[in-house]
Amino acid sequence: SCPTCGAELVCDETTAATTCPYCGNPTVLGGQLSGKLKPEYIIPFRMDKKTAIENLKKYYKGKAFLPKAFKESNHIEEIQGVYVPFWLYDATADARGAYEGEVTESHREGDYVVTNTQHYNVARAGEADFIKVPVDGSSKMPDAHMDAIEPFDYGDLKPFSTAYLPGYLADRYDEDADACAERAYRRMYNSTANALHATTGGYSEIHPISENINVDMTHAHYALLPVWMLSTKWRGQDFLFAMNGQTGKLVGDLPTDRGRFWGMFAAIAAPL
Repeated sequence: SCPTCGAELVCDETTAATTCPYCGNPTVLGGQLSGKLKPEYIIPFRMDKKTAIENLKKYYKGKAFLPKAFKESNHIEEIQGVYVPFWLYDATADARGAYEGEVTESHREGDYVVTNTQHYNVARAGEADFIKVPVDGSSKMPDAHMDAIEPFDYGDLKPFSTAYLPGYLADRYDEDADACAERAYRRMYNSTANALHATTGGYSEIHPISENINVDMTHAHYALLPVWMLSTKWRGQDFLFAMNGQTGKLVGDLPTDRGRFWGMFAAIAAPL
C-alpha cells in the first residue's frame, strides 16, 4: 500500500522501489533490499530526466527514415529511471602460451626471388587482475543492452542506502551471483586471451602450439546501477531503449518508414 494515499500498489516479486500511480509519491519496499538481499553498493543517477529526454531526442535527430508518428506518439516523456541489479566480479587470471613464430623476408637475386623464413619458439606468460566486472542480475533486462551502455564510472560508487531510491524504480536481482558468473568468466577469459595474443606481434605469422588460461573468481559484489529505460510499441513491434544514467550512452533499435525509404530511393534512382 502507498504510505501517502493508501492506494494498493501492484508489483512483481522483484520490485524494490516504485511510484504510486495515484498520488505520484515514491514508495520503497524495504524488505526487498534487506538482509541477504541488501546491495553492497549503489551508483546514484548523475543525469536527470530532462537531460535523458534531450539525449533521446538527439538520438532521433537526423534519422531520415524514422516514422514521424513514432517520434510524436512513442510516449518519450514516460522514460523511467531504474536502478538495475548488477553483480560486480573480482578475479585474478593466469595465462601461458607457446607459439611458433615465423619471420619471412624476400629479395631478388638476378632472375630469382629468394625467400628466407626464420622460425622462432615463442613463449608468453602473465597475470591479470579484474576488479568489479559488471553483469546484470535481472532476467528482465536484455543482456546486450546492459553490456552496450558500459562503462560505469566507479568513482561514484557509494555504500548502499535507500535514500537514493525515492523517485526511481528499482529491482532486486532474480539471477544470483552463481547464475551470472559464467558471463563474467567468459568476458575475463576473452580479455586475458586478447592481452596474451597482443604480446606476440613482430612476426610475419604466429601459430599457437598450446595455451593455458585460468580465471579464479574471488568475489562478487552486489550493486544497483542507474539506467534510464524507455519501452514503446509501434505497429505491433516492441522497441526498448536503455541509457547509462551517468554518461548518457544510449542503445536502442528504431523502426524504418518503408514508404519514406522507397520514396527517397525512387527520387534518386529516377534521374540516374
